[in-house]
Amino acid sequence: MTVEEKIKEVLERTRPFLQQDGGDLEFVKFEKGIVFVNMTGACVGCAASNVTLYDGIESILLAEVPEVIGVEHI
Repeated sequence: MTVEEKIKEVLERTRPFLQQDGGDLEFVKFEKGIVFVNMTGACVGCAASNVTLYDGIESILLAEVPEVIGVEHI
């Protein structure tokens, strides 16, 4: 399994939690250790989106995919 496949697998497991609140996210690319995602739906403009992105998604990716060093929203 490639690094991108691992990342996509983790993101697919997190999406239902975002979708429960009307949000979602899309994988854009993985470059130099950084996962780039696009948060959509209710996540756009949500005050808690940074907490979700960094304390939630980034934490999970860092724990499960050693090649990941960070996450950025595009």
